Amino acid sequence: MLGFVADTEKQDRFVEIAEIIGMPFSTRPLPCLAAVTLGAVLSGCAAEVTTHGYAPPEEMVASVVEGVDTRGSVRRKIGRPGATGTFTEDGWYYVSTTVSKMAFYAPEIVDRRIIAVEFNDVDRVTSVRRYGLEDGQLVDLETRTTPTFGRELTILQQVLGNLGSGEGLLGN
Repeated sequence: MLGFVADTEKQDRFVEIAEIIGMPFSTRPLPCLAAVTLGAVLSGCAAEVTTHGYAPPEEMVASVVEGVDTRGSVRRKIGRPGATGTFTEDGWYYVSTTVSKMAFYAPEIVDRRIIAVEFNDVDRVTSVRRYGLEDGQLVDLETRTTPTFGRELTILQQVLGNLGSGEGLLGN
C-alpha cells in the first residue's frame, strides 16, 4: 500500500509540472488512447488530392498576345509545354489534372485545365484556347477481344501439365 501512495504522489507531481509548463496530460490512459485511435482512423478517411501536369495560371496565360508573341516569348512567359502537336509542332498544350482519392474508392478527377496555344508558319501565336473538365468527352474504348482456339486451362492443369514425359499428368 505504501508503494501505491508513493506512485500516486509522483503522478500528482508530474501532473502539476505538466500544467505549469502548459503540457496537456491525462492521468487516465484510456481517453488518451481513444483520442489517438480516433485521430488515426479519421486521418485515414481524408481525401488525398494530387495534381498532375502543369497549366499556367490565368494571369500568365492572359499575357500571351495573339499575333505578337512567338514560341520563344511564350516559353519565357508561361513555360515549356507538357505536350506538342502529334503530327506537326503547330500546337503547344499545357495540361493539368487534379485527382481526389479517398481510402479504397476509385480516384475521381475533380478538375482539368488545358491551355492550347497554336502557332502559324512564322512561329507567331494564332490562338490561345482554354478547356476545362466540362469540355471533355467520354471515349468508348473497344472491349472486344480476339478469340483464341484451344481450351482454357485451370491453374492446377497449368502447374501439373508439363510434368512427365511429353504429356501432362491430366491428359490433353
